[in-house]
Amino acid sequence: MSKVKLSLLSIIEAIEKIERYTTSYSCGDEFYHDERDFDATMMQFVVIGEMISKLNDNFKEEHSDIPWQKIKDFRNIVAHNYFGIDADEIWEIITTKIKPLKSNIQNIINSL
Repeated sequence: MSKVKLSLLSIIEAIEKIERYTTSYSCGDEFYHDERDFDATMMQFVVIGEMISKLNDNFKEEHSDIPWQKIKDFRNIVAHNYFGIDADEIWEIITTKIKPLKSNIQNIINSL
């Protein structure tokens, strides 16, 4: 299996973990106050960013509909400014961006 496909599958796995960790919450504040699920989710965002950094630039350019750099930048915020994270912003990403990203990544995997 190619390095690209392994990285993409790792992103899917991280997204599925985020979905599992967050499914029972109704808002960002409630989610933020569950230390275990919040911390575990933040770690998965770091994993996603790490996997993106393993993808070569040509691949990212071929699939420029995905905001690779924004996602990687978000990973850096999570990893380096952990205590400055806004729970509502995280919740917004979880509820509006994760499913489309998962779908886009899955479509890429299916086309490989």
